[in-house]
Amino acid sequence: MPTLPTEPHRIREVAESFGTDAQRYDRTRPRYPQPLIDRITATAPGRDVLDVGTGTGIAARQLQAAGCTVLGVEPDARMAEHARAQGLEVEVSTIEEWDAGERTFDAITAAQCWHWVDPDAGAAKAARLLRPGGLLAAFWNTDEPPAELAGPFLTIFREVAPDSPTAQLTNKDKPYQTMSDRTADGIHRTGQFQAVEYWRFEWQRDYTRAEWLDRLPTHGGMSLLPPDALATLLERTGAAIDAVGGTFTMRFTTVAVTAARS
Repeated sequence: MPTLPTEPHRIREVAESFGTDAQRYDRTRPRYPQPLIDRITATAPGRDVLDVGTGTGIAARQLQAAGCTVLGVEPDARMAEHARAQGLEVEVSTIEEWDAGERTFDAITAAQCWHWVDPDAGAAKAARLLRPGGLLAAFWNTDEPPAELAGPFLTIFREVAPDSPTAQLTNKDKPYQTMSDRTADGIHRTGQFQAVEYWRFEWQRDYTRAEWLDRLPTHGGMSLLPPDALATLLERTGAAIDAVGGTFTMRFTTVAVTAARS
């Protein structure tokens, strides 16, 4: 599982680094499995959704396509601008500091970002913003490269970007377990939600060398690397992919931590 700092939400320079190239982020980051979107809309009592850390609006657009009215909250103005250009309504703020006024919602979603939210303050804010029975759903796409690339990828990160979250992976069989458990603990501590549920969805997609190298700079902390280090990381990663034929299949597990407002 990722060995991350006890309070990753305090590492704001990483949490707010993804907007450096918002177009690349939107282009290369994987979407979320449709069964997850369908289950969110089927479980929530209505279709008014607040999407926390909406980024470029990847999950928000999927929810819109499923018939939801979505409002995004995003701390990075660059990401928010890109999401607005895609037709989304977005307000710039962290969820902890966001002024909702009198607004409430049927569901609060957080795609690939709740680990950047204070688990206690975030869950307490969600409890205040959700209508009775409203759904909180924090979810992550977790990926696992094939065995012949998992070791080389990790070695490259540890040698070139040792302080990055990827370089600190110690158990690839349970990615994001620490983050999802921390999320569940924060929800429990509010005393205002029904039992936490974990949803899992497994899927896969193929990547070419070019596609993976296009996505790689969007990973956490990559924009903070010196240009020469990033260039080295991309060069060595490309060589590793070339060594297995230039393409590979990435296995994904989408993990969701969900709870209904009491």
